[in-house]
Amino acid sequence: MTVRATGAETEVELSVGGMTCASCAARIERKLNRMEGVTAAVNYATEKARISYGAGVTVPDLIATVEATGYTAREPSPSEDQRAEPDELRPLRDRLITAIVLSAPVVAMAMIPALQFEYWQWLSLTLAAPVVTYAAWPFHRAALTNARHGTATMDTLVSVGTTAAFLWSVWALFLGTAGTPGMTHPFEFTVARSDGAGNLYLEAAAGVTTFILAGRYFEARAKRRAGAALRALLELGAKDVTVLLPDGREETRPTAELTVGDHFLVRPGEKIATDGTVVEGSSAVDASMLTGESVPREVTAGDPVTGATVNAGGRLVVRATRVGADTQLARMARLVEDAQNGKASAQRLADRISAVFVPVVIALALATLGFWIGNGAGATAAFTAAVAVLIIACPCALGLATPTALMVGTGRGAQLGILIKGPEVLESTRRVDTVVLDKTGTVTTGRMSLVAVHSPGTDETDVLRLAGALEHASEHPIARAVADAALAELGTLPTPEDFKAVPGLGVQGMVEGHAVLAGRPRLMTDWSLPLPEPLARTLDETEATGHTAVVVAWDGEVRAVLEIADTVKETSPEAIRRLRALGLRPVLLTGDNEAVAHSVAREVGIAPDDVIAEVLPQDKVDVVKRLQSEGRSVAMVGDGVNDAAALAQADLGLAMGTGTDAAIEAGDLTLVRGDLRAAADAVRLARRTLGTIRSNLFWAFAYNVAALPLAASGLLNPMIAGAAMAFSSVFVVGNSLRLRTFRAA
Repeated sequence: MTVRATGAETEVELSVGGMTCASCAARIERKLNRMEGVTAAVNYATEKARISYGAGVTVPDLIATVEATGYTAREPSPSEDQRAEPDELRPLRDRLITAIVLSAPVVAMAMIPALQFEYWQWLSLTLAAPVVTYAAWPFHRAALTNARHGTATMDTLVSVGTTAAFLWSVWALFLGTAGTPGMTHPFEFTVARSDGAGNLYLEAAAGVTTFILAGRYFEARAKRRAGAALRALLELGAKDVTVLLPDGREETRPTAELTVGDHFLVRPGEKIATDGTVVEGSSAVDASMLTGESVPREVTAGDPVTGATVNAGGRLVVRATRVGADTQLARMARLVEDAQNGKASAQRLADRISAVFVPVVIALALATLGFWIGNGAGATAAFTAAVAVLIIACPCALGLATPTALMVGTGRGAQLGILIKGPEVLESTRRVDTVVLDKTGTVTTGRMSLVAVHSPGTDETDVLRLAGALEHASEHPIARAVADAALAELGTLPTPEDFKAVPGLGVQGMVEGHAVLAGRPRLMTDWSLPLPEPLARTLDETEATGHTAVVVAWDGEVRAVLEIADTVKETSPEAIRRLRALGLRPVLLTGDNEAVAHSVAREVGIAPDDVIAEVLPQDKVDVVKRLQSEGRSVAMVGDGVNDAAALAQADLGLAMGTGTDAAIEAGDLTLVRGDLRAAADAVRLARRTLGTIRSNLFWAFAYNVAALPLAASGLLNPMIAGAAMAFSSVFVVGNSLRLRTFRAA
């Protein structure tokens, strides 16, 4: 349980149990918000309630209110998110396995007359009983909770239908004629009134329970991963840190034991343990994973640094200024959680329909009972017709509608490198009209590369050989870009002599007898080397585009300007065209400067007015919120830690599979290929899968609605009911299988 004081109010976070759908979360939220001085947000995905309350209200009062609503509330265990399979998920898995094993022979015997031996009906009862009681208990429990609060959901429909089918079958076996040895289901498609004494519906009760339980289990597994984004964020930080003691000794400690004011050592290639200020040394810090800035930032004594960023250059000594929950990484984790809490969960389509359908069916069953008794048909015939109404309403095809389409759609998506996390994700895709694109690693490669060599009057090969040899000895990310390009072009490079790195400026040394300099223009100034007029213009033009310029000189003369940049992916312009074709407006969002952002936007075809640059990591989520407040439905595509909160806040989050775990876990869809074109394919596939689910639901309910008049008239022959159920299920499965033909554009 997390408790924080915020001014006159106190904020608490509770774990809530017993929720089966988004309407449960809404019900708890309404109850809590009715308490004086209480503001609550309940997240169905994370099963947590974040509550602000004033004086006069205590945490036990809040827990009591949740429990009075029919759910449980408790303080979360610090270790509960670390379990590979939470305790609450294991019983659901056990119920599903039980249902599959026991219901398979029940359905087989009912559908295949050759399997109906002399006492087959009694074996069906024995096998179906644990399915309808033990395996279906979550539906019965939720139905009772719904009934106490005057509401109905898919759980109510499942519970009422399966219970009616099972109890009627028990009555038919013990008090009717269904228990007669050698009884078989008459294989006749006739419409005739029956007293129902020989009708069995055990396969419907067991089959429906199994299908819907399977869908619920896989949905629960996906929901349980909601907290993984937070874990992935917090795991980015360094686990251990080398602390410098006052007597000069070094001591390795867990990062959690750092306190404000401690001095700690950061070697090249290590992560910076926490937010702090450099007190000794200079280096380049690669913060691209955290901030999205493609160019490493040079730091020296007095400069601030951020925890979880990587020291790409020299040795640093840092004084800790923020630790634990106060660090920028921890604040970003809270932003992700806040975004998940504030993101309205899409309520299941079946629940929304069931809220109207269930009361109508129950009312129709009661009306049928009253009508036939009033017409003198007898209690048995009247009750048979009423129960038939409840049984035919049992959602066999409805239970298949979402899981089958989702299974086929997600399976096809996985083949194309698109991972869809759950059915609630699909509802967002149809509404989306704006797609916000992170620049670094999404539109661009996320790596510094040599894009041009400007060397008027000098052989380009000589420039690459001499500059590349010198830069190859450096650990700086920009130096690596030059060295990699030189190696790719020439294959091998000479070994420099008297190499020296000049902090913040560049490198110098001897290569093949030449005194070579490579670095910032200021390094040339320090050596009193003027830039020729053509190279001076090139330098200005390069910096105007936001690219990084490396000036190269040897033997006392400036010879070339190397242009370094984070290059646009070859497929990005085509991806932007495809997104526009889907009716989406692309917006470029980046922490880089305006010049770089507009240069990339021009290259891929994004309008200048749709470029938002120089945005801090914690402000990206605010940009998404602002677009949403303007009435836009926003999709966010990103790959970095700095994108995680925005991905969670967006109506639809698409994470690049080549990005960080935090981004992938916070997104709704994962694009495994790291190709932006997959974003357009993902939206198309998600929209088509949602359309399939909607058509499945329509036909599933259409079957119920068409058969209900027959049931109410007392004319429901069990074979007609079975055939109708089978046809509707086959149709739903066949309709879903059409998704296998989906092709990437």
